[in-house]
Formats: sequence, C-alpha cells, structure tokens
Amino acid sequence: MTTTAPPRPEAAPTPPARPSAARRLGAFALRQWRRLTAMRTAIVLLFLLALAAIPGSLLPQRSLSQSAVGQYFADHPTLAPVLDRLYLFDVFSSPWFAAVYLLLFVSLIGCVLPRALEHARALHTPPPPAPRRLTRLPDSARLPTPLPPAAALDAVEEELRVRRYRVVRREREGGAELSAEKGLLKETGNLVFHLALVALLLGLAGGKLWGYEGSILVTEGQRFCNAFQQYDTYSAGAMVESGDLSPLCVGLEDFRAEYEQDLTAASFTADVTYGAPGEEGRSTTIGVNDPLRVDGDRVYVTGHGFSPRFTVTLPDGTTFDDVSAPFLPTEQSTMASEGALKLPDLGAGADDQLALQGFFAPTGLVQAGVLTSIDPRPLAPQVAVVAFRGYLGLDSGLPQSVYSLDASQIERGRLAEVGRANLSVGESMTLPDGTTVAFTGYSEFAAVQVSHDPGQLWVLGAAVAVLAGLLGMLLLRRERVFARAAADPGGGTVLDVGALTRGSGDGAPRFAALTDDLRAVLAARAPTRTPPSDGAAPQTGGAPA
Repeated sequence: MTTTAPPRPEAAPTPPARPSAARRLGAFALRQWRRLTAMRTAIVLLFLLALAAIPGSLLPQRSLSQSAVGQYFADHPTLAPVLDRLYLFDVFSSPWFAAVYLLLFVSLIGCVLPRALEHARALHTPPPPAPRRLTRLPDSARLPTPLPPAAALDAVEEELRVRRYRVVRREREGGAELSAEKGLLKETGNLVFHLALVALLLGLAGGKLWGYEGSILVTEGQRFCNAFQQYDTYSAGAMVESGDLSPLCVGLEDFRAEYEQDLTAASFTADVTYGAPGEEGRSTTIGVNDPLRVDGDRVYVTGHGFSPRFTVTLPDGTTFDDVSAPFLPTEQSTMASEGALKLPDLGAGADDQLALQGFFAPTGLVQAGVLTSIDPRPLAPQVAVVAFRGYLGLDSGLPQSVYSLDASQIERGRLAEVGRANLSVGESMTLPDGTTVAFTGYSEFAAVQVSHDPGQLWVLGAAVAVLAGLLGMLLLRRERVFARAAADPGGGTVLDVGALTRGSGDGAPRFAALTDDLRAVLAARAPTRTPPSDGAAPQTGGAPA
C-alpha cells in the first residue's frame, strides 16, 4: 500500500514592489516637463500671451497715461476698482502676464534646443537608403535605358547635383542605388524662427529689467531733468538704480497742435532744447511719431493740454504774477480741461491758504450760466473758477493729486468756498477779503515721456530673424529623390526613380520635370548605331550629350 504526500501549497505571488516616493515624484516631474516643452503647449502659451495683451491695448495703462487711468476711474467708479484688482491697468507688469511670459520662455527653450541639436546632427548625416519598392512612393517612374547601371546613375547624379541635391550612392543587393535630398534649410528656418522668438523674449525681458520710463507734464518755458523725483509717474526695472539714469535735461520752448477740418488732431510738434545739466542745450523739434533719441533715451510727446495763467493780488499788495498749473483734458474732442492751482505760501498762517479749482475751455461758450468748450483750438479761452480758502493739507503727510483739491479737506470744513466766476482773458474777480484773481492768459503744455530700453536693438534684430525664419519655413520644401539601377535581362538597364516631398506645394510637377530631363539626358547618352557598309560588321560608339 502506497501513500502519496499531500500537495504542497503554492506560494502566493509576490506583489511588485511599489516605486519609492522620490521615483514617483521624478516620473511626475518628467511627464510635466514633457508636456510643458511640447510644441502644442508653446503654441497655446503664445496664444494666451497674445490674448493677455488685448486688455493692455483696450484699457488705459498707468505706465503710459496716469491721467487717462484717473479719468477711467471717474467715468466708471464701480467697474474700475474691480479691473484694478485684476491688474488690467498694469497689464504688462502684472503677475499673471509675467507667469505666461515665463512659461512660454521655458517652453520654447525646452522645445527648440533639443530640435536644434538633432538638426545639427542631421546636417552631417547622409540621406537614408532608398526604399525597397520605389513604386510605393507618392511620385515614381520607371525609365528604361540602354546604358549600363553605373552610367545611368552617373546621369541621374549629375542632374540632381545641378539642382543642388546632396547625393549619396550605395551598392545593395539587386543593383546600385542613389539617395539625394535638399531642403534642410526649411528646418533651419523653423529653428531660426523659434530661436529668434526666444531671443525676442529675452530682449523684452532685458528691456524690462534694465529699462525705465517716466512721464511728466511740461509747460512752455519750463524744463525738467532725467531724475525720478521730477516725474509724475515713474517705473523702472529691478536692475535700475537712481544713479543709472542718463544725465539729460529737456526744456519745452514751444508747442503746436494742428487740427483737421473735423477738429480731429492732425499733428503735435514741440520745439525743445536738450543737453546734460549745466550745458548749453541743443534745439530740435519732436512729434508723436518722431521722438528725440539721445544716449539710448527716447523722449516722446504723448499728449498736450493747457495751463491757465492767473495773477493773484492780496489785500496787502502782495502779488503772485502769472502763476499757472496744468489743467488735464476731460474731453479730447474739445480739450475741455479741469485742474487746480494751489497757493500755500500766502504768509498769513498755516490755515490761511488759497486754492483755485477751475474748468478751462479753449473756445468757451456760456449756456445757462454753465461754461462749455466747443472747439479744441484756443479761439476764445475762458475759465470757470471756484476759489477756496483754508487749509490745503499739503503738510499732512498724506499723498494727494497736484491736479485737484483734496475733497476730504472740503468735507471737513477746512477748505471753504469764497467765490466763483466765469472769466475771459483779462477779466478778474474779487474775493470777500479783497483778494483779486485775474485770468491773464494760458500756456500750452506737453505730456512728455522719457523711455530707456537697452533691449531695443536686440528686439529689432530678433524680429528680423523671426521674419527670415518664417519665410524659410513657408517657401522652402524638404525633398528626397531615390534612384535604383538594375540590369535588364533583355539588355540595358531598368532605372527606377521615386521622390518624396514634405512641405508646402505639390511635388508632382517638379518630379515630372525631373523625369523629363532625365529621359532627355539618358537618350542623349545612349549609344548610337551606325549602319553597316561593304559587308562590315556594324559599329557602335557613344557620344556624350
């Protein structure tokens, strides 16, 4: 009697070891990097960057016009704070625009550099061998010829080299073959386009880091120097210090605005003097699209307005002659402007200060006691003035606009209205304490912007390279031509030719022209038979084309 041992239980399969947390994190980071550096991601980011720039062209920007932003706040008191929290008045310096910009920059570098290395290797790599069946290519033809295989391939090689193909001949089973290609500059143009786009982003980033920009209103007869303390609005890159500003002073001698028949602005021109501090200024004329360029700085005229002039005479005989302040335009079509003139130094005490808040009309018309402007040209200048007396709050330590009064001082009763009037040039009004305010005329001011962008030439060169690369991408084609010559059992050679075209356009017409030329060359090189004479054996001789 035999007994059998019970079967041994099978061991449970060992579960695969889970990868470590570091390895999982590395794999996740690698997947995200591949997604970020994919060409599809770069295109999406480029589209997002263009989309993000739209608000910067539709809404006023603080870097260009602080007054326009203030006017937008006045016109849209509910919407403007919401837009401001979204940085829509500082689009190009906002965190979300910088994030898209940086991601696009990293994506382009990660996408283009590996392609550039691969393309550099391809430039030194010979064309690939011919496919086994050339008849399966999009364009193919069979050309029988009495020439031997080597001579037939010689004719094909010469014809392709004339067309600027790179040609490689190989010996394979079944006969000799030839591979040729051209159009590698198409990929070069593609890489130049993307590398130039990276250079363009670098130039823009460098201009932001090492550049600065300031805006100021300059009245005729006044001048300013390139110091950030003097600008109404000033912004500079993270790498700019106050001592880096170039020594430049600009004075406004005269400003002229010309208008079309429909009263739209035709041109703004300003006669200015410029030079280093302490030097005799040189004269020139600048305009909106014709800035002053000196030592890497550009001085633009971005707008204009009027500065009404007043003469204030106090009861004790103290006179302030031709004091003025810029009035900011509220209507560009008629140049109706609002502003304030503050006189804190009356000498009677800290709480005895005078301010004039007014409305200036270049061509004024009073309707029902209200002054309006009907023409942007200064044909009949008038000003509506409201005089306030009291404490202006200039020494309170709180910031306030130089172009308007502090409304909180009026609400608290620290500033009290003491008179108002509509005045033409030469007219005056007398306040209850005997102070006389006379409207003596006006001066024009120019909104001047000084910009320093060290990456400007870099950006220009990169933009030209972008255009050149784009033309190469669109106009060039990647073409490959293969030929195989095999001996025909019936005599002669069977020459198979095929072509593969990548890029724009149809390769069939070019391939047809190539095969027609090959037929002509092969026929010209074919040996000619001479008829026999006097019973002699026929002779053959070859003659080149």
